[in-house]
Amino acid sequence: MNFEIFYETTGVCTDTRKINPNCLFICLKGENFNGNTFAQQALTDGAKYVIVDEQIYATDSRIFCVENSLVYLQKLAAHHRSKFSIPIIGITGSNGKTSTKELINAVLSQKFKVLATIGNLNNHIGVPLTLLRLTKKHEIAIIEMGANKFKDIAELCDIASPNYGIITNIGKAHLEGFLSFEGVLKTKRELYESVDASQGKIIYNLDDNILCDALPHGVQTKSYGTRKPAEILGKLERLNPFIEMSWTQHDYASEVLTTAMIGEYNFYNFLAAITFGVEFGLTAEQINKGVTSYVPQNNRSQVKNTSKNQLILDCYNANPSSLRSAIDSFAQIANDNKILIIGDMLELGNESELEHNAIIARVAELKLRTFTVGPLFKKSPKNEQILAQFDSTAEAKDYFRTNQLEHALILLKGSRGIGLEVMEEVL
Repeated sequence: MNFEIFYETTGVCTDTRKINPNCLFICLKGENFNGNTFAQQALTDGAKYVIVDEQIYATDSRIFCVENSLVYLQKLAAHHRSKFSIPIIGITGSNGKTSTKELINAVLSQKFKVLATIGNLNNHIGVPLTLLRLTKKHEIAIIEMGANKFKDIAELCDIASPNYGIITNIGKAHLEGFLSFEGVLKTKRELYESVDASQGKIIYNLDDNILCDALPHGVQTKSYGTRKPAEILGKLERLNPFIEMSWTQHDYASEVLTTAMIGEYNFYNFLAAITFGVEFGLTAEQINKGVTSYVPQNNRSQVKNTSKNQLILDCYNANPSSLRSAIDSFAQIANDNKILIIGDMLELGNESELEHNAIIARVAELKLRTFTVGPLFKKSPKNEQILAQFDSTAEAKDYFRTNQLEHALILLKGSRGIGLEVMEEVL
């Protein structure tokens, strides 16, 4: 495959709506589209070269036909990555990988030029596109890796060749593709195996027995947690509703750090970022600045004040483990007027009814006043804590327009497909 043409361009594009002048445009296919049909348009719009995988569209000397455009993209990314000897951090997990990636980036950026995955572009297309943004100015790269079926992580590791790795946690996510919790564990563990094979280093949560048991024998590690012998020890001081925490290492003890994130589950994400900071030689001052200066975006543990209420927007995704964790953490916040609005958890396959019912039972145990949004939760048995159940966000918005909540702390948590963030305008 001819990869050298990439180095004559300004970078890779795969969307004609985002053409950069003199880019390399790679025509990809999906279930409902064929990028090859845009080959000539890409040249017209300013691309320098185009890659297609159907000969009929190679109608110009600047258009190159390959056997499979997606494979070309992935192999080009692996080729480009091989030119760099910098630390490449691979990060995966059922929950919290994007937040943890952002926190690691916030900390390491206090000292280094860091390339990090944008948003959650963490799949078989997003990972190569991220790697192809690597330049000589970068000193560290953080590559988020998502998975929804077997071997996904192994394939992404073959492209990125990470020499540092972290799994945030193993939970019940994308069960339709993995069939079982054991399937999730096996797939996520592929990151550990890749880092071990490269004689790299794994950063892990010593408090998580599942992650401890998954470590390859003899691999290099650095641990964090709330108990010894973790090398980085953390303490969750308060949820108010923001995380207030401290950390220690050897003879250093931090002051109490006030963050801009909520949720006990994010406490461990901060500890992971601190551990990477220590690993890469940042001063305590640099680490603490990274921790306290980070402000979440994109409806991930965001706190927003409206004219009537305080909202915790965590609407980007939800699965049984992340939703349960969010609910448990919300219950710990000292506030007498708390409201929970939860949306359906998608992609759970045969486990869907069982897992939705379990969440409803947990809400009852914690005595949290709750509204549900989505047809899956609406099927669940109602209890005294369920104030109303809606089929959609549109129905919920209509309800809250005439039944307004006031002076409440409201957590909105649901799968991306439910779109709970639109509720903000009526709350």
